[in-house]
Amino acid sequence: MNLFGHLRDYTDTMSNSAASEQTTPPAASALYDEWLVMMAQGGDRQAAAMLFRRWNPRLARAARRYGIGDEAALDLAQECWVAILKGIGRLEDPRRFRSYAFAVLHRRGADHIRTSLRERSAVEQHREESADTPHSDASERAAIAQGFAKLPREQRIAAHLFFVEGLTLREIAHAQSIPEGTAKSRIFNARKALKAALKPDP
Repeated sequence: MNLFGHLRDYTDTMSNSAASEQTTPPAASALYDEWLVMMAQGGDRQAAAMLFRRWNPRLARAARRYGIGDEAALDLAQECWVAILKGIGRLEDPRRFRSYAFAVLHRRGADHIRTSLRERSAVEQHREESADTPHSDASERAAIAQGFAKLPREQRIAAHLFFVEGLTLREIAHAQSIPEGTAKSRIFNARKALKAALKPDP
């Protein structure tokens, strides 16, 4: 299996942890999010609550890439929602909601790391998630998880947004406040490192 096959298996495992994202095709889901954003901008609290239910698991999952534990990731995601909803009225294009949301997470996550970074073993977490998978699959997924954990922080976040969340290079650049070329470089280097992580030891 090539790198993309391993990454697809790994990201499928990550995505399966958010059941709320499984029932709607991606295009329809994006349109639904746009509609919810417009309703929330108009003061519809129910629409804002629905956005929270749909997106909080994704933000919490991405927050774990900052090297913090589950409880801290949930706290960071909740903190982000305060800022997201506070600024949602200034979002001119509802189609940019996901890059806007991850941009807020990126800023808050960087602040969180500077004040209270707690290291977490991605391999141990993945072993718990894949306890019931065949040994070979678990080993390959553990290698990917370990590869993610060894990436530089900014590269690790970019890789998560690209491989797990499916953001485009333009959206990643917006989320991390970097040029699109820098985002492309981070993804290229991350892909190279993850591919190397799958190579068996000589």
